[in-house]
Amino acid sequence: MATTVGELLSGATARIRDAGSETARLDAEVLLADVLRTERTRLIASPEVQVDVGAEERFAAAVDRRAAGEPVAYIRGIKEFFGLAFAADARALIPRPETERLVEAGREEVMDRLATLARRRGIDPRAAADGPIRIADIGTGSGAVAVALAVVLRRMMVIAGTDVTILATDDSPEALELARENAVGHAAAEGMRFVEADLLPPVLPDNGAPLDIVLANLPYVRTDAIDGLPIAASFEPRSALDGGSDGLDLIRRLLALLPDVLAPDGVALLEIGADQGSAAPAVVATELPGWKASVETDLAGLPRILRVERDGRSA
Repeated sequence: MATTVGELLSGATARIRDAGSETARLDAEVLLADVLRTERTRLIASPEVQVDVGAEERFAAAVDRRAAGEPVAYIRGIKEFFGLAFAADARALIPRPETERLVEAGREEVMDRLATLARRRGIDPRAAADGPIRIADIGTGSGAVAVALAVVLRRMMVIAGTDVTILATDDSPEALELARENAVGHAAAEGMRFVEADLLPPVLPDNGAPLDIVLANLPYVRTDAIDGLPIAASFEPRSALDGGSDGLDLIRRLLALLPDVLAPDGVALLEIGADQGSAAPAVVATELPGWKASVETDLAGLPRILRVERDGRSA
């Protein structure tokens, strides 16, 4: 006799919960929906539906992997981020919901700059932009930030390659390959460049033209805190998590590069940990004396984005 959706979910939930997951029911629902190629809400609404043997076996294999700690995103090969579906696998960190704030901050900055240019043109029709707005996503990983930003700007009629360009860097060729796949999958590769580099290449594209907006979700977990993360994190590249003794090593390194790569009126928007709201600005004060640093919060009111720019008086 075939097993029903409700029976499969009940058994899988218990197994995944016993393995230590705090989202066992959700994990089971997402995995079964993926196996059956349907919406999770349809499963919930139809627990009496019978599942054929082949699908049941595929679901059991997925549950085995989740019970062993593997992230749901890697099992499915996909992760939703900013309303988009991104390919996800062990080549790069899984995009987190809190990082969506970085995409929003980048979009707001681009639109503010385009609005300022439009106002200048309203006053003086001869006013022109000094080329496209140059954006860099440092440590792009799966490309989630760069691609999501490109897609949302396209929806707002911002022309890639003309109004903006996006440079995506990573020191992992495997991660860059995944980022390219995601860009192509969302038809967002136009106007984007993917460069293997330790933070930034020795010479920027466009003959070294400075960057207007730097975005980065660099590793910011303290080294001694990594082993205490949920077991799913152990499947992700450690280098994408480890931010050094205080979690700010990579951010320090990037800050040191900003004076040479950021335009006079440029801005860097860097994701930070919820416990780094005071420490991150203090690092800016040490590494870049005279520069301005402020922290923006996420929807939960937690520190999330470190905004760094030159003091206008000293630019």
